[in-house]
Amino acid sequence: MGLPGHRRTSGDKRRRAAQHGLDAVNPAICPKCDKATHPHRACAFCGTYRGRQVVDVAKRAARTVRKTKKK
Repeated sequence: MGLPGHRRTSGDKRRRAAQHGLDAVNPAICPKCDKATHPHRACAFCGTYRGRQVVDVAKRAARTVRKTKKK
């Protein structure tokens, strides 16, 4: 038989509820394609990060198409 749970203190409740007050992430603008992206991440549209091409967007799109055809 299971043991009874521990009492949730008022501090525990406040710490858990504090997560609901977090602010939304402010989008950054990609300097190459001028689309909104997450800060400190490669652009999902053109694949550049800090002025360098880091993701082959065409290859990634082809892989996505292949995966959807399998399903």
